[in-house]
Amino acid sequence: MEAAAEAQSRGLGLSALLLVIRHARAGHRTQWAGDDRRRPLDERGRAQSRKLVGEVEGFAIERILSSPYDRCVQTVEPLALARGLDVELREELSEEQQGTDGVALVRQLAGEPVALSVHGGLSDWTFGVRQKKGEILVVDAEGGVVESRRV
Repeated sequence: MEAAAEAQSRGLGLSALLLVIRHARAGHRTQWAGDDRRRPLDERGRAQSRKLVGEVEGFAIERILSSPYDRCVQTVEPLALARGLDVELREELSEEQQGTDGVALVRQLAGEPVALSVHGGLSDWTFGVRQKKGEILVVDAEGGVVESRRV
């Protein structure tokens, strides 16, 4: 695992890596008639959320934080179940607040063994990296992206 080797060579442990996960696929916003906060993962997105569990298997995760939007929560539910953790809903990670409060939260959590389920845009503002749906950014204690993975 590249992130693990790099983190260890830099004196970090796997537990010092923050995982920023863009929610899995949830279809197109324009094809959803209801409240967008309630838009669920589609079939492909549900498969991505199950695959996420194996993709982060080697990482220590003590907490899972998520935007309260259904698609973000559903993305990390299988991971939470596999790890015996609760999904903590955080308004700072919502689409409305991610550009300000979400960025501050991510910077505050760098270096902690936490997984975040977020929307597109947060990684652009925080790291200058555009995430695809289902993509995982591995972030070191200094707030730098050391690896990217897609599920």
